Amino acid sequence: MTVGILRVRGLARHARSLKDKRRVVKSVKDQLAAKFNISIAEVDHLDSLQQIALGISLVGTDRQFVDSSLCQVVHHLRLSTVFELVDFDLEFV
Repeated sequence: MTVGILRVRGLARHARSLKDKRRVVKSVKDQLAAKFNISIAEVDHLDSLQQIALGISLVGTDRQFVDSSLCQVVHHLRLSTVFELVDFDLEFV
């Protein structure tokens, strides 16, 4: 069994209120969870207007599959128009 943990930091540059930011976070979380069948949560910067930190996990039997899937998540985030990817960290357990 392989567990992949992806920590993502990003920005919602167009957010002018916490409500705007939360709308962006919900949209990103819903899209990623539906498309990649991952577990995802906002894990830090909850009261920041534009900073977003997401924790993403995926469990699988094959490390290569987990790595490939999480790399696709990163690629999807890079292409997002509402979420600006700043940094990410991938770890396997």
